[in-house]
Amino acid sequence: MPRVLCVGHVNWDVTLRVDALPRPDAESTIRDTTQSGGGSAANVAVGLVGLDCAATLAGSVGDDEHGLLARRDLDRAGVDLSGLRTVDGETTTKYLLVDDDGEVSVLGAAGVNEALGPDDVDPALVETADHVHVTAHRSDTAARVAKLAAEFGVPLSIDPGRRLADRDFAAAFEHADLLFVNEVEARALDGTDVPTVVRKRGTDGAVVETACAEYRHGGFDRAAVDSTGAGDAFAAGYIAARLRGDGPETALAVANACGALATETEGPKTDLSWDAVAAVRGEHG
Repeated sequence: MPRVLCVGHVNWDVTLRVDALPRPDAESTIRDTTQSGGGSAANVAVGLVGLDCAATLAGSVGDDEHGLLARRDLDRAGVDLSGLRTVDGETTTKYLLVDDDGEVSVLGAAGVNEALGPDDVDPALVETADHVHVTAHRSDTAARVAKLAAEFGVPLSIDPGRRLADRDFAAAFEHADLLFVNEVEARALDGTDVPTVVRKRGTDGAVVETACAEYRHGGFDRAAVDSTGAGDAFAAGYIAARLRGDGPETALAVANACGALATETEGPKTDLSWDAVAAVRGEHG
């Protein structure tokens, strides 16, 4: 079973189902409220476990009730928490507003999800991994993980997320084999030289760009309930497919299937499986 080290945010998510995303000087109605663990690194780790990978999580939570609940949530999902630190302070909380079309707006409360510094990363966790995936996190920690991955010859993927425009990930990108970005983030790359770039295009599917070729997949038409975590499920699918030996075209189809499964599931985490992926792909030829 391949082992993946996921490095990045671990949050507590409060999801508010609303009739419409609020506009200035307008009011929306909350229809339902749910809570669960979240954060990009945590979401990818859970997705990978469902796709027959052993996932280890490196990140940080607070010594509060939400931190305890997030740990329990991940432990039940089968994620190895040997790299997850509990530190003084409050676990980062995200408030996710989801409308009837599955569109999401996010409000974040300050917390300790970036307490994992460069010196807190255990080199042994990198050395024993078959793949390392870094999600949105402080750039110095990302650079340290990337350097370790290069030293140990471990493939590295990075999903910098919304912070790409205001954080310098150049030192981490220097060692990356694979980069996940959406269309907005892709425009902020400024000629970054990464062997493989995967551009997520939402309902229009995704594109894989390598030095030699470009691959496209139009995605799958599924009823959207909640797009929260769809990008994380997509990344988990692509990484898992790559680890089982699939080429870019198949990995892209698998990733899009995982993203589609996420959009029809409420909450940030998605129960992925190869059977579910096969069903989505089979339905659409």
